Amino acid sequence: MIRSTLKKYRFSLLFISLTSLCTSTLAQNPVREIGNIKSVKVTGQEIGITTDNGYANIILYSPSIIRVRIDKKQLQNDQSYAVIATPEKIKNAVTNNATEIIIQTDSLKAVVQKKPFSIAFFTNDGRVINEDEKGLTTSWVGNEATTYKHMQEAERFIGLGEKTGNLDRKGNGYTNWNTDVYGYRTDADPIYSTIPFYIGIHHGLNYGIFLDNTFQSDFNFGASNDRFSSFGARDGEMNYYFIYHSTVRDIIRSYTQLTGRMKLPPLWSLGYQQNRYSYYPDTEVLRIAQTLREKKIPADGITLDIHYMDKYQLFTWDKERFPNPLQMTTKLKDMGFKTTVIVDPGIKIVPGAPAFERGLKADAYIRYVDGKYYSGQVWPGWCYFTDFTSAKGRDFWKKEVKFFPDNGVTGIWNDMNEIATWGQKMPNNVLFDFEGKKGSHLQAHNVYGALMARTSYEGIRAAMPDERPFILTRSGYAGMQRYTAIWTGDNRSEDDHMLLGVRLLNSLGLSGVPFTGMDIGGFTGNPTAGLYARWIQAGAFFPYFRNHTTYNSKASEPWSYGEEVTEIAKNYIGLRYKLLPYLYSTFYEATQNGMPVVRSLAIDNTFDNVVYEPAFQNQFLFGQSILVAPVESTKEMTKVYLPTGTWYDLYTDKKQTGGDEKLTELKLKQLPVYVKESAIIPMQNLIQTTAETPGDTLKIHIYNGSMQNSFVYYEDDGKSFAYEQDNFYKRTIHFDPLTKAISFDKASGKLASKFKQLLIILHGFTGAENFSSNGTSLVSTATKTFMIEDEKKFAPTSELKISNNADAFSIKY
Repeated sequence: MIRSTLKKYRFSLLFISLTSLCTSTLAQNPVREIGNIKSVKVTGQEIGITTDNGYANIILYSPSIIRVRIDKKQLQNDQSYAVIATPEKIKNAVTNNATEIIIQTDSLKAVVQKKPFSIAFFTNDGRVINEDEKGLTTSWVGNEATTYKHMQEAERFIGLGEKTGNLDRKGNGYTNWNTDVYGYRTDADPIYSTIPFYIGIHHGLNYGIFLDNTFQSDFNFGASNDRFSSFGARDGEMNYYFIYHSTVRDIIRSYTQLTGRMKLPPLWSLGYQQNRYSYYPDTEVLRIAQTLREKKIPADGITLDIHYMDKYQLFTWDKERFPNPLQMTTKLKDMGFKTTVIVDPGIKIVPGAPAFERGLKADAYIRYVDGKYYSGQVWPGWCYFTDFTSAKGRDFWKKEVKFFPDNGVTGIWNDMNEIATWGQKMPNNVLFDFEGKKGSHLQAHNVYGALMARTSYEGIRAAMPDERPFILTRSGYAGMQRYTAIWTGDNRSEDDHMLLGVRLLNSLGLSGVPFTGMDIGGFTGNPTAGLYARWIQAGAFFPYFRNHTTYNSKASEPWSYGEEVTEIAKNYIGLRYKLLPYLYSTFYEATQNGMPVVRSLAIDNTFDNVVYEPAFQNQFLFGQSILVAPVESTKEMTKVYLPTGTWYDLYTDKKQTGGDEKLTELKLKQLPVYVKESAIIPMQNLIQTTAETPGDTLKIHIYNGSMQNSFVYYEDDGKSFAYEQDNFYKRTIHFDPLTKAISFDKASGKLASKFKQLLIILHGFTGAENFSSNGTSLVSTATKTFMIEDEKKFAPTSELKISNNADAFSIKY
């Protein structure tokens, strides 16, 4: 008995010693590894995993999308402000053996190793797409969770939203923490918005990874190491979606299937927008509008900055500067202008002020942990801030923004919504509702701007149910494309900032946001006449075409830089308006598949190394067929890279063979622009505002080429949501060089086209003289087509004019 008791005592001492040693080892190790898999449970398309030090779920979302969730504690029902898709029911097979879990879909295979937990993704023929770095996989340092991926040989990384730097992000690291950065450097990081989604490229393969975590996140693409790429967040769970397709465009399609796609914007928002910080009083606003009309510079919008308000107090007008705002906005509307105003999230603390008091009554503001309201200083002084993670806060805001349409305002420009406050140090112990789950400022910060934009959208739509809202934001998060356009903040009047802005738009487009723009001419500083000309030329091809400059700077309207620049601006803005049928159809495409309007050449030329070179990374496609090469204002010569194929000079129709660099002489009056072979580009007559009717003829430019091509032409009323009930006109146009046919499918939709005639303009069809439509001979007219005025002789084209009826027809040549 004594011997048995002694044995038990010794065993207990040994157990206590071993437990203490393990605890001590864990305490001394600041990195908590996920460890080995202990148990696996397969339930339909979800695999639940328990490891030594954590828990994981792998969820099959589609044949091409696999979601991975990892945390130190049991995974709970989660919530996302970005992802709106739910898992599809798909065909799959899961094999669970002693060493690994194998997950197979029609598109890819995932293999989960058990000792230790790690994931690798393969094509169905066995090629490695992406894999965890052996020995590192996923781990925690404190509450920060990071996943480490093996960096493949010559791997490239593109996307990640509004990030400065090169198109290829290899060798760099980035932080996502939305930040108000006035006049930011061209290498500044972070800046205003967060989209934690990137595309990896290697060995003829490409994949996407979206980390859906609103805490501060960090991405490393080989910065300070030669072993791995990584992504992680300062708190919350590791929660990422892995996307595999054979093309970048399909990865964008799947990513926007997850996070949603934009709705059609109002047509007027695609026109030229004249901004200033600030236009006041009302007589100055009307003078600017009148001058645009007198000088025949097309325009659709005037924007008012913070000086329209009474001492910057939200939901007010300065009664001296704007004694009758509705009268002013009505006059502008009669001239073909829509009015957009700036709206900041801070509501001035003024006891007795109606909006402020309504916010208190609604319990709409964010609070400290002890229940007191958080106050921060912005333009109006001390302010409270609406909690957009709260249904009560959103309901309050949606009712308040009715103030703007009641005063004839059509567009809402959400600014300072990072949240920006003087000092830039909002306390972390401020609490947000998070749909009743509660979260700190650390969790809410990156998503705040996107939720403000969403709430503004919903409020304006409720106030104007028959009109599409136009919402612009400075800050945002993944999924913001469902509600808002974004511009790239307080840029500078410098050549390198103009080119950086193009890369930002390219990267935002790669990251699911089609409606993007920047301040033409630069917000801070004063551009030279040459820089302004180059910027407005490029801006004619940006989705959101906005001119803007700061307070106390030189005036930056198109006529402010002399007659030559005025004419350049007039010509390129005019070209923009002629191209509106092409542009609007491209926006329609974005609503269907997420493809951006401004398209990095990496989308269609993913494995062409030249498109990533710094000399060519700023080039982009405007829609599917127009290549734009922005150039610095100081250059007299430049190199342009045209990808493989045949290209046409926009201005002369001169053919260029792609696949190599072109040394191009520059003229200030022309920006290098090229049209892809087999392009189909619908255009209209010049108008001064989208409120005008562009005549009865739609001009369809067809460029001869060796490739088949199709273009979906789309139109609707440009202002309402009637298109959701099939009130649109849509027709697909095909070009087939093999059958020598240009064919038009039967139109779909309930709406009749506003164009009664089609003028088909053929480029590069040398020797083609006999044309027929469904067996009937057509007479062609040799003419010259002018897109931008120039003294050069233009190449002759052929024109065919036919009725725009609803039946399918084809033209043979």
